[in-house]
Amino acid sequence: MHDNPYAASDTPPPMHSSASAADATGGLIPYKNPPALIAYYLGVFSLIPVLGFFLGIAAIILGIKGLGVKKREPSRKGTAHALVGIILGTIVVIVHILVIVGMVLASKRIT
Repeated sequence: MHDNPYAASDTPPPMHSSASAADATGGLIPYKNPPALIAYYLGVFSLIPVLGFFLGIAAIILGIKGLGVKKREPSRKGTAHALVGIILGTIVVIVHILVIVGMVLASKRIT
């Protein structure tokens, strides 16, 4: 009986393949495309009321830059993150504008 669980001819399976050893995130996080990644996070955090208006604008701008980076260098990934930032940022900015317009119109009716 051997103390070693692997026989002399057996080798343990590799813990990571060469592709995943180089990229621990499995390619899910576009760390090589910072504008797209930042746009994603800004788009998510733009859901915070009031502060969201400014974060939404920044998410739109950085999302567009992230798409430009992806277009110039396709190996950089990040299309989905950039699009989420653009879409969420746009929705939040539009909602904030509508709320402000609604408040102005409501205040004119009161006076």
